[in-house]
Amino acid sequence: MRTLYLDCFAGISGDMFLGALTDLGISLDDLTTSLAGLDLPDYHISLEKVQKNGISGTKFFVHVNEKGFNHRHLSDIKNIIIKSTLPKQVKTASVQVFENLAAAEAKIHGISPEEVHFHEVGAIDSIIDIIGTIIALDLLSIKKIMCSPLPLGFGFVDCAHGILPLPAPAALELLTGIPTKKCDIEGETVTPTGAALIKTLCQEFGPIPSMQISKIGYGAGTADRKVPNLLRAVLGEIEQESYPSDLDSDLTTVIEVNIDDMNPEFYEHILSQLFSKGALDVYLTPVIMKKGRPGQVLTCLAPKNNTKPLVDILFSETSTLGVRTYTTNRFKLFREIVTVDTIYGTIKIKLGRRTGSSDILTAAPEWEDCKEIARLNNIPAKAVYDIAKAQFLISNQKINGKP
Repeated sequence: MRTLYLDCFAGISGDMFLGALTDLGISLDDLTTSLAGLDLPDYHISLEKVQKNGISGTKFFVHVNEKGFNHRHLSDIKNIIIKSTLPKQVKTASVQVFENLAAAEAKIHGISPEEVHFHEVGAIDSIIDIIGTIIALDLLSIKKIMCSPLPLGFGFVDCAHGILPLPAPAALELLTGIPTKKCDIEGETVTPTGAALIKTLCQEFGPIPSMQISKIGYGAGTADRKVPNLLRAVLGEIEQESYPSDLDSDLTTVIEVNIDDMNPEFYEHILSQLFSKGALDVYLTPVIMKKGRPGQVLTCLAPKNNTKPLVDILFSETSTLGVRTYTTNRFKLFREIVTVDTIYGTIKIKLGRRTGSSDILTAAPEWEDCKEIARLNNIPAKAVYDIAKAQFLISNQKINGKP
């Protein structure tokens, strides 16, 4: 699988990301031609080879003749993207980056995403940084993006809203659920644009994976620091595990916390809250923790792009001081719901089969239906479950291809 690993030892910004991708071989002519599909006036792009602490990298520049108008709403930027002649996959990813940015800004300012005014990010150079990066990834045929933990600098930054603390509030909001690490760099290391690109595009975080490296690119930032102000992009191939094509698959995020000092009565409420905010599954595992204390590992399985509300619940509803997350593959049977009529009433049956196959691999009566019918008829729920499954089998359905 063609994989890009981002080694963010000095941080990441939009121009650093795009500079690293051009350093991997995307030509200025190809990028200029593709960006022409946006129909944005009064700008041109250029590349320059620079050195940071003795390491050569590519600095990406956007030269703008834009006069004064650089404040845009989300709808303005989406309209620019949608009306462009860019490939569909580039449009989709670009819109998603700006939607994530708008959601972060909206939360900080207490307004809706539609009301957000993009200031620096609404300018042409930032629009080009974001969409140009997605175009370059498409031109490089990248199938998977992985990233190191992001170093967070300290200090303050002067922007359209005034002087703000670092990391910038929008960048920090976007980094919720993403691994970060402390660093001693004074200054902005992760910009909102860089954070939004990582939030939207990166599928896995951690050290560099086992891979066959084909090329390495360096994208340069503007500042000169003790640490080389470069983003290192490592392009290579990861051996892909072979799974049957008749299984559905997706990427999910596993969220975990260790708890040994909380009233166990709280768990029922917490699990309910997690499910209400989109958790795919939640479970508790008993463990023995430090000093011999009995504890629980609370594990939550979440859709890849829905980790933040679940992390918020864990911090607000439990006693934990830290949350772990990691991305994992999930392989699934095709699911279907049918009903069977029993002497006590109608009960739903959950079926599982391989995609494109009529052979049913699993069939299970819906437990909530069984409990309700058992209550209404004053009979054991287990008996209702057995009757429903037997009725389903009698109706000439097949399990594993056998009648």
